[in-house]
Amino acid sequence: MPPLAEADRAALGAAVQGVLRFDEPMARRTTLRIGGPADAWLEPADAADVQRAVAVCAARHIPVTPVGGGSNLLVRDGGIRGLVLATRSLRRLERQGDTGILVEAGVSTGKLLQVATEAALGGVEFLGGVPGSVGGGLIMNAGTYLGEFKDVTVDVTTVRLRDGERVVRDNAACGFAYRHSALPLDEIVVMATLALRPRPRPEIEAEVRALRDRRHEREPKGLPNAGSIFKNPPDQFAGKLIEEVGLKGRRVGGAEISEKHANWIVNVGEARAADVLALVEVVRRAVEERFGVTLQMEVKVIGEDA
Repeated sequence: MPPLAEADRAALGAAVQGVLRFDEPMARRTTLRIGGPADAWLEPADAADVQRAVAVCAARHIPVTPVGGGSNLLVRDGGIRGLVLATRSLRRLERQGDTGILVEAGVSTGKLLQVATEAALGGVEFLGGVPGSVGGGLIMNAGTYLGEFKDVTVDVTTVRLRDGERVVRDNAACGFAYRHSALPLDEIVVMATLALRPRPRPEIEAEVRALRDRRHEREPKGLPNAGSIFKNPPDQFAGKLIEEVGLKGRRVGGAEISEKHANWIVNVGEARAADVLALVEVVRRAVEERFGVTLQMEVKVIGEDA
């Protein structure tokens, strides 16, 4: 697909109120520090700005790619054509009644956990140490052994890409499953309502601290990464399977399977998306040949090849 035309860039600039940049390197916008340029990058001012941007794109046939905090994302080296809509700028967070919380997609998982803890509300302890934003967490039903988003979500509000209209779905209609949801790919998550429960703050803090300590001991730090690369197969652990086929430390270009946790690929310097994807295939082949298990990626891959 050709880059965004000047007339399209001008139309976007005239319509939106948020921060709009052109030819923005996605390596600046992902925790892996990998990715070619996006034709246009928008941090919308609010949910209404999302609708304005989507309306322009729908009328001018400009593709729209929503992204969250960039923590579970691999952008290919050719970058992304059209508009990348970064929901991380949507940061409204409000209490609703005694135990409800309205949270926009760009609120960090850490901020949500902090607010809930300070209010002595349990239910999101599973977010301890989980990076990223609420929008991405909802889409992939992020979680840990303590729980996942499906356990606390009342409803999710999205914006349809075809016409900019808002849609509200209750929990059942979101189709939550293990590290997955059925939220449509042609809609942008803008906010959700959560239902928590009263719980003594010391209990919350103790459980979160234990989870964070466990993650700190097991997970690599100090190098760009996207967290776990593969989903855990039923009743198994992807990291253990990868370790047992002897792939810890295997490197392709600047991408390496972490010596500390085999289900993490880290950027040890100037890694390209092609390096990561080649390493993913090495892992998949080895695990399938040894165990007959086909690993599925947890990290989302978007964009075009160079």
